[in-house]
Amino acid sequence: MSSTMRAIVQDAFGGPEVLRLAEVPRPVPLPTEVLVRVHAAGVNPVDWKTRGGYGMAGVLGEPPFILGWDVSGVVEEAGFGVTIFEPGDEVFGMPWFPRQAGAYAEYVTAPARQFARKPRTVGHEAAAGTPLAALTAWQSLIDTARVGSGQRVLIHAAAGGVGHLAVQIARHAGAYVIGTATAAKHDWLRSLGADEVIDYTTTRFEDAVGDVDVVLDLVGDERDHTSTRSLRVLRPGGLLVAVPSGVAPELIDRAREQGVRATGILVEPDGAALARIAELIDKGELWVEVEELFPLAEAAEAHRRGEQGRNRGKIVLSVA
Repeated sequence: MSSTMRAIVQDAFGGPEVLRLAEVPRPVPLPTEVLVRVHAAGVNPVDWKTRGGYGMAGVLGEPPFILGWDVSGVVEEAGFGVTIFEPGDEVFGMPWFPRQAGAYAEYVTAPARQFARKPRTVGHEAAAGTPLAALTAWQSLIDTARVGSGQRVLIHAAAGGVGHLAVQIARHAGAYVIGTATAAKHDWLRSLGADEVIDYTTTRFEDAVGDVDVVLDLVGDERDHTSTRSLRVLRPGGLLVAVPSGVAPELIDRAREQGVRATGILVEPDGAALARIAELIDKGELWVEVEELFPLAEAAEAHRRGEQGRNRGKIVLSVA
């Protein structure tokens, strides 16, 4: 096996043009780690935010580094102590987040228990589009909000990477699901399980919905004060979970004054939850939409496409 691999490296913060294909040393698994040959890597908003000096740039530090956290591939080597996987196993995961995982590459290493077995019924491209988005939705709705049968859940940006999975996970939990999206995506969201869909370009959502138990805000207060406005639609004791930039102390105070709650969240690696998500995929209860697939060498173009903010579902890099 070669001691090097192809990877997308950036040497400075900036636009998509800072991403370049390079030959770099291949990582070696430590004890309890696996070496995974990457077949596909998901592209997420945190990737291009970090590339520009925001997102997880404060965690990664100054470039050079390799972006990407979503991985689907095949175990090439298992380090000492690994008992749950062996070479040849197909796995997917979101290793190391928010530290560097280096998913835009031919190989990654990470603790074995940050991965799960890839869903049998989908290819590596769909599997690679799953971990970060699905875990964000799962940890927000199931672990944090404890969404259950009969609750009303409002999901902002319901047609995006996290949003379209959140719609399905909330529906699976038995919730009544309301989403915001442009009109062109309404029929698709209904097919995924949304009970109501609001066109945010023509309707103020707080004028159209109320008495909500949980709001999953995938937009943030920076865009039209979405988090702050969401407090108005919550029923007493309801919960706002804000993902993109968390919740400011002032918003927490305002929520408390209104008799509701607000929290931010940052997704964590969780192989056990991914295994449950894989089961839902294999049962046909969860579908991951991959809108566009780019070869690894065109990572910059994938970022340009993602930054337009109009994608339906996920953008994925084909690596193998």
